[in-house]
Amino acid sequence: MFIRQLKYLVTLAEVGHFSRAAEACHVSQPALSSAIRKLEKELDLQLVRRGRNYEGMTEAGLRVVGWAQHLLSSYEAMRQESDKAHARLEGTLRIGAIPTAMPVVPYLTAPCQEAYGGIDITLLSLPSDEIVRRLDSYDLDLGVTFLDDRALGGFQLHPLFAERYVMVARDAALLKGRSTLTWAEAAELPLCLLTANMQSRQFIDAAFRSAGKRPRVQLETDSIFALYAQIRFSDLCAIIPHSVLSLVELRQELTVVPITPEMSREIGLVLRRQDPHPPITAAVLAMILQMPLQARFDGLISAIY
Repeated sequence: MFIRQLKYLVTLAEVGHFSRAAEACHVSQPALSSAIRKLEKELDLQLVRRGRNYEGMTEAGLRVVGWAQHLLSSYEAMRQESDKAHARLEGTLRIGAIPTAMPVVPYLTAPCQEAYGGIDITLLSLPSDEIVRRLDSYDLDLGVTFLDDRALGGFQLHPLFAERYVMVARDAALLKGRSTLTWAEAAELPLCLLTANMQSRQFIDAAFRSAGKRPRVQLETDSIFALYAQIRFSDLCAIIPHSVLSLVELRQELTVVPITPEMSREIGLVLRRQDPHPPITAAVLAMILQMPLQARFDGLISAIY
């Protein structure tokens, strides 16, 4: 059994097509098919259902894919350990972050890449449930998401900062000189909000329900950056996490007002429980946990108010 056979099998399960899997693995389709057949012969199991085309994994194949993902992750950790022993740290760190946390991620990744020039980073914007799924299947090394999600049971959690919500508007006149807004007052403004399937929006909707109000939502988007673009060029207001104020242009162009009563959620790092962690994951985790993100964002919002 070779590592490449396991990689071919996992890739085939992920993409669901022989030729695309071969392309992703940079081999010919016959070479990939032959390697998987040899693996089946060695294990004495049919792993792939074949007809004229790929028809999916067998039940046994799905179980083997799970083990293969675990073995590939361990192999990568072993390779990184070897690099570390030779005084270098090289490889790819895969991070999944919820959309509203994307503006924060550079605060985490930039210092790590400066300290470890051999680390490449793949950063994906993902919903929280997809982060959980990909961590479970070894497709991610770190997640940045809400820590109050019950689906995170069994993972290792590290708080980073408490996310608070603020009202922003390009036209200060819309806020009528208020230094704070209640949720009831916020509901009367023309709003641009994240879409209802996103956790931040669900949290905001809960705040409006508690205030006994339905908000005037005139535009919805599933992108925090599209939300920012909309309020830059329209007369709409938006409710955003205060960490998004780290965007330099946002601080300069928009009026920011806190909403009371204050509602907050904890954002943090999520990773699989392993002992030890792969060297790259361990090195980056150690650096991130030294970063004073809460103080940084609280200082930012204090300066704006």
